[in-house]
Amino acid sequence: MFTLHSTSSKSAARRGALATPHGTLQTPFFMPIATKGAVKTLSSFDVERLGSPILLSNTYHLWLRPGMEVMQAMGGLHRLMEWQGAILTDSGGFQVFSLQGLRKLKPEGVTFQSHIDGAKLELTPEKCMEIQRVIGSDICMVLDVCTELPATPKKLEEALVLTKAWAKRSKDRFLETREGSFNPGAQLFGIVQGGTDPELRRRSAQDLTDIGFDGYAIGGLSVGEPHEEACKTLDAMMDRLPTDRPRYFMGGAQPHEIVAYVQRGVDMFDCVLPTRNARHGLIYRFVHDDLTRPDFYETIHVTNEKWKMSGERLITGTHTAADDELARYTMGYLRHLFSVEEMLGMRLATMINIRFYLELMERVRRGVEEGSM
Repeated sequence: MFTLHSTSSKSAARRGALATPHGTLQTPFFMPIATKGAVKTLSSFDVERLGSPILLSNTYHLWLRPGMEVMQAMGGLHRLMEWQGAILTDSGGFQVFSLQGLRKLKPEGVTFQSHIDGAKLELTPEKCMEIQRVIGSDICMVLDVCTELPATPKKLEEALVLTKAWAKRSKDRFLETREGSFNPGAQLFGIVQGGTDPELRRRSAQDLTDIGFDGYAIGGLSVGEPHEEACKTLDAMMDRLPTDRPRYFMGGAQPHEIVAYVQRGVDMFDCVLPTRNARHGLIYRFVHDDLTRPDFYETIHVTNEKWKMSGERLITGTHTAADDELARYTMGYLRHLFSVEEMLGMRLATMINIRFYLELMERVRRGVEEGSM
C-alpha cells in the first residue's frame, strides 16, 4: 500500500511511504543491487548496518542458480540470504532480451539459451510469476518486452502489444498463486515501455493503468539514450500514471540524474553504478548541500597517485551503524588495498558508495519536505 504524504511546490517531487510485508519504505528511495542474492562484496549484515530497507534481486539469475528447488527448500530468498528487509525482483526480461542470438520472442513467451550451460529454456509471464512467488519477493515485476534503442516504430509497436498482453497474463497468474506462496502479501508492478516515443509511452501507461497494478515502473530507459531524452520521455507520460501508486525508474542513474527524475515525480530507483564503480576504485562524495545544482557531488579515483600517502579518513561524522568501521581507515590505506588487489578495498569502497546513495535519498526526502526541490 502506498501513501502519498506531500508534494513539492517547486516541482513534481513527492514524499510518501510504501508498506511491504518486510517493512514500510520511505519514498523516494534507492535499492542496492543484489542480483544473485548478494550485494557484491557485502554481506546482508553490511547492508543492514548501512541502513537500506530494501534490496533488488533478479528473477532470471536466481531461477538458473541456485534454482527453484533450492529456493523452495530454503524457504525463499529472505531466509537463504538472511535478509530481514524488503526485496524487489526484476522479472528477468531485460537479461533475457540482452542475450543476442540466444533468444526467440513468441506470443507465448521467450525461448532462450542459458548463458551458463546453453540449456534451452522458456520464460513466460506465468512462469515469471511462479518463480517470484517461490523467491518470496515483496515487490514482483511483470514480464515485459524491453526493446533496444534506437528501434524502428514497427519494433516498438510490436513490443507494446506483447507488453500489454504479458502484463495481463502476469497479473492473472500473480493473483492465482497468492495462496501458498512464501509472501502472500507481495505487490505486483507493471512496466511502461515505448522507447522514447511520447505517444507510445502514454499509450503503454494507459494500457497498464486500465489493467491495474500496485505500482508502475518505467522500463526501457537508461539503455544508452541521452539523459535529456529520458527527461523528455518522463515529462510526456507521468500524467498518465496514477498519483496514488508508486513510480519506479528502472535501470539506474547518476546522482544528479536521480534528482532530476525525483523532480518529475519518480519514487523508486535502482542502479549498478555505486557498486560497479566501487570495484574499480571510484567513490562518490558530497561537495555541497544544494541538490538542485548538478555539481553537488564529486567522484574520486582512489587509485590516483595523489592518495598514496593521504591520511584523510574515508568518511567523517556518524551517519549509519557502519560508520565506525569506515571512519577507521584512511584514503591512503584504501589506495594501498587497490594497488595490491586486496578484496577489502572493494568492500570498503562499495560501503562508501552505497552509503552515499542512501544518504542522497535522505537529503532528497528532506528537500521535498522543506520545499527546496
